[in-house]
Amino acid sequence: MEDKGKSIVLSNLNAMNGGDGPNSYAQNSVFQKFFQKGIIESAKVIINEEITMKLDIQKLSSAISETFRIADLGCSCGPNTILAVQYIIEAIECKFQTHGLISREFQVFFNDQVSNDFNSLFASLPVGTKYYAAGVPGSFHNRLFPKASLHFVYSSSALHWLSKVPAWNKGRIHYTGAPKEVFEAYSDQFAMDMDSFLKARVQELVAGGLMAFVLPSIPDVSSHPQAMGSDFEILGSCLMDMAKMVI
Repeated sequence: MEDKGKSIVLSNLNAMNGGDGPNSYAQNSVFQKFFQKGIIESAKVIINEEITMKLDIQKLSSAISETFRIADLGCSCGPNTILAVQYIIEAIECKFQTHGLISREFQVFFNDQVSNDFNSLFASLPVGTKYYAAGVPGSFHNRLFPKASLHFVYSSSALHWLSKVPAWNKGRIHYTGAPKEVFEAYSDQFAMDMDSFLKARVQELVAGGLMAFVLPSIPDVSSHPQAMGSDFEILGSCLMDMAKMVI
């Protein structure tokens, strides 16, 4: 097995580069912007269906005084989280109307690492937003909210980020082509992180609430050993060259 070294805790590392300068996430992720928007648009139909079918609005109505609380975990600092929240609120409002109920006020919690650029995020909120926005810095692998305080929890393209690096994967940015022990270390770490994440959300979600997660994935490498492997190898090679050139 390759030398693991010390596990590196990731919860305190920098998030995406904030602001709108030449090195910012906003200026260097045009592909990511449209890719993520495509994911949100695709997930919109499924999330709408799940809200329509599974969000227990009657049960929630008896427990909600005035405010319906939503959390986006791993929101980053771009506009995609705002679009996703808009779609979620529209679906929930439709659910209220379908049941002949008066819609509630909405409060949305945007969560990401402490170093996330929440200022840029809030500056991009559209005028006339239908909800009260708040930032919640911290790792979503831990508790972030009081018990039974959230009605809807959402996360998109964030849960694959691990809380720490479990094994040294020298010269690679992906487990494809890595020794079996490295693959198993990353797999075990993901399982532990998901367990921590879900245990925290169980405490924070009200009875009758709903969670919706969008996770990137690839085919099972046991049956598709070359799945996306070449893409990651090329990208990893480029990043290694850039690191050697101190770019």
